[in-house]
Amino acid sequence: MNSRKFSSMFQAIMAALMFGASAPIAKLLLGDIQPIPLASFLYLGSGLGLFLLVIFQRFQKNYTKVEAGIKKEDVIWLIGAVFSGGVIAPIILMFSLQNTPASTASLLLNFEGVSTTLIALLIFKEAIGNRIWLAVSLITIASILLSWNFDGGWGFSIGALGVLMACVMWGLDNNFTRNISAKDPRIIVMVKGISAGSCSLFLALILHNHLPGFKIIIGSMLLGFFSYGLSIVLFILAMRNLGAARTSAFLGTAPFVGALISFVMFREVPNTLFCISLPIMIIGTILLLSEKHHHEHVHAHLEHEHRHSHNDGHHTHGHEGETISEHSHLHSHDAIKHSHSHTPDIHHRHEH
Repeated sequence: MNSRKFSSMFQAIMAALMFGASAPIAKLLLGDIQPIPLASFLYLGSGLGLFLLVIFQRFQKNYTKVEAGIKKEDVIWLIGAVFSGGVIAPIILMFSLQNTPASTASLLLNFEGVSTTLIALLIFKEAIGNRIWLAVSLITIASILLSWNFDGGWGFSIGALGVLMACVMWGLDNNFTRNISAKDPRIIVMVKGISAGSCSLFLALILHNHLPGFKIIIGSMLLGFFSYGLSIVLFILAMRNLGAARTSAFLGTAPFVGALISFVMFREVPNTLFCISLPIMIIGTILLLSEKHHHEHVHAHLEHEHRHSHNDGHHTHGHEGETISEHSHLHSHDAIKHSHSHTPDIHHRHEH
């Protein structure tokens, strides 16, 4: 496994760890804050936190730009991601939950990974082989088993269809974001977080939700910065080299992280379904980690801008004067035909 692929897998796993930790910690906060305001401050914490981080980094003495900025052609994808995943999906979900049993909603929310994979395959023509389908299926089945609640009510209704639609919107969000994953992920998350958080806050005010005290707001925003901000930054970085389907499959392991933390925080005892689902999830993750995709393929002439170095075999252009290890600028790739192991990264999104 090359170092770039290993690094991306590590980023995806770290994203899952951070995101998974949000559920049990948010459970503690829900005693003092209602769901919609909590969602608002989580998103605002991610966006404003990244904004402050960007400002801090740019004022550093030795600051050097290494990430590509958002260009005019990227705006449509960013708008699509913001509205589908940050605005439409949460609103559909909130209204759907009013008419959907909690156990049904928990199970159906696992459809996000499947919808991401289907959209990546059918619309964006991402390469997804049998091994990846098996991995996604195993991780999804494991998540469904983990979230199954025999004591809760079950029912399929218009509300349940709404939960599925919310998952489709998040699947679109993941794929839209994948199309701009080569650009600065801090800016992407900053825009998405502030936009989504503002919409949720507006919704909370319309519904006359009670806003909590200052300490709870700050705590929620700090949680959002790590679990929704830095986590999604790592998710986007991983998508650069792994594609939407594989990265989303890794993120599908997040519920297990939340469950493990809950065992420690709330002294819960692992139930039978957890013990059954855990090995299924591990097998699915191993399939992702051990994937090898190797065939002869063609690179058409390409001109784009993204963070890169000159030791990966795809960036052989020259520079005047001294070059740094990683940097960003507009550059071109000549057409080439060759064979090597690869994933659906920003240079290998060819059809199969």
